[in-house]
Amino acid sequence: MVKPPKKHFHLVFSCIMGAMMLFVMTFIVTAANIAFPPDFVPRWLKSFGVAYVAGVPLIYFLAPIARKWTGRFAEMP
Repeated sequence: MVKPPKKHFHLVFSCIMGAMMLFVMTFIVTAANIAFPPDFVPRWLKSFGVAYVAGVPLIYFLAPIARKWTGRFAEMP
């Protein structure tokens, strides 16, 4: 397996973190809003797609800020 260079770590992290977090969160919010009708899966996947497009750039730009703020309140590992 070919790994991307270290300079792309944050981008790859943002894409993976976004996928995991948004997959679960859109499932929960979609279920809370519409329960489980027959067309649940297509509606959930549409929500996931929209959230992913918006969420990954937010994670990419906000994660360094969150890391910095966390360092003010907790000891860094």
